[in-house]
Amino acid sequence: MYSCLIYNVNKMFIYEILSTILFIILLPVYYIVRVCNKKFLYGWKEKLGFFNSPELGDKVIMYHGVSVGEVIALENVIKKTKESFPDYKLVVTTGTKTGQEIAQKKFKDVADYITYLPFDISFCVKQFLNKVRPSVVLIAETELWPTFAYECKRRNILLYTINGRMSDSTYSLYKSIRCFYKYVFQNYTGILTQSQEDMDKFISVGAPKEITSVMKNLKFDVKKSDAVIDMGQSGTRLIIAGSTHKGEDEIVFDAFTSLKKEFSDIKLLIAPRHPQRVPNVLELAKSTNLSVGTRSNNDLFTDKDIIILDTMGELGKMYSICDFAFIGGSFNKTGGHNPLEAVVYGKPAISGPSIHNFKDIYGILGKSNAGKVVKTPEELKSYMKLLLSDLEFYNRACQDCEFVFEDQKGALDVVISTLKGVL
Repeated sequence: MYSCLIYNVNKMFIYEILSTILFIILLPVYYIVRVCNKKFLYGWKEKLGFFNSPELGDKVIMYHGVSVGEVIALENVIKKTKESFPDYKLVVTTGTKTGQEIAQKKFKDVADYITYLPFDISFCVKQFLNKVRPSVVLIAETELWPTFAYECKRRNILLYTINGRMSDSTYSLYKSIRCFYKYVFQNYTGILTQSQEDMDKFISVGAPKEITSVMKNLKFDVKKSDAVIDMGQSGTRLIIAGSTHKGEDEIVFDAFTSLKKEFSDIKLLIAPRHPQRVPNVLELAKSTNLSVGTRSNNDLFTDKDIIILDTMGELGKMYSICDFAFIGGSFNKTGGHNPLEAVVYGKPAISGPSIHNFKDIYGILGKSNAGKVVKTPEELKSYMKLLLSDLEFYNRACQDCEFVFEDQKGALDVVISTLKGVL
């Protein structure tokens, strides 16, 4: 056992030496890129460990989500943690600028401190942990940082991977250096994965079986609104186009006007992602020669074919009254928006090909008819037509939405129960 410990410590020492040398070599390059490209200005001081954190005390729970998708997945569990552990301070870290922006927006009134995770260099990690001093760290999905994990273990900080998943490419990489990652996993207190397949992958690259288990997917802990909405939609079939971006409104209007000729009972509620685009979307809607109204004007579908949702904070509950939804940000490079806001109400969701922010969710939805990713505007129109023309297929898709949520529920409770068991 002693010789094994020495062997593992030597591995860590070699890793720290090599990573530090590489960091020193690349630092001038990083600085030049940072000066030339302003988007790389974000968080570099914090990542080096140079920041002034507030006085957090000795009872700190830390969550980390590298980017947008991971931060969104953590939203409900972070809020539930605040509620369940009022005596603990909450720290949230991210790795990217967009992740940081989402974290600041969602957790500014929940977290006690929001910052960046440090570079995985001994000096940076030690600086960070000296200031934040977490009791437990929960890292979303597949962020494995050897130095950070080693330093947590050395300081008796409980370290968890939650909502853990491993893509095939990541799995191949980790498997090729399993001898190293097997040691890294020894620094973890627990590995909680999204699925049995993910659990098997983690174990096969070195995670100890006794600390690895399935928790399901946090992203499916979406709450329904209990609001009662009457927009005169009774007796119609309502399509929602939610969070549309520039260039997508034309695609939606083209599909809707074409389908309207065949299915006279359909109506469209379109919600631009950015409020400043409402005048342009309204102009496009009027060019369809269909009757157009706006939510702010209290227009109803009794005499309107298209209504622009130009009010703030209402889109989520609107999905409860639709028959199916197109989720925007997916026919450009945005990476899509959350399809579960519609699926939670038993309504099938459709997205374009750009879904990288929610790829894992569509991986689950796509195993049934709960969610569909289309490649082209023509495919979008064809799939909408299928949902409108084939009642049996449509009903099966709605049932699949319910089955998916039933299968995935409970992830948030697993995390809170785990924390209660160790704090």
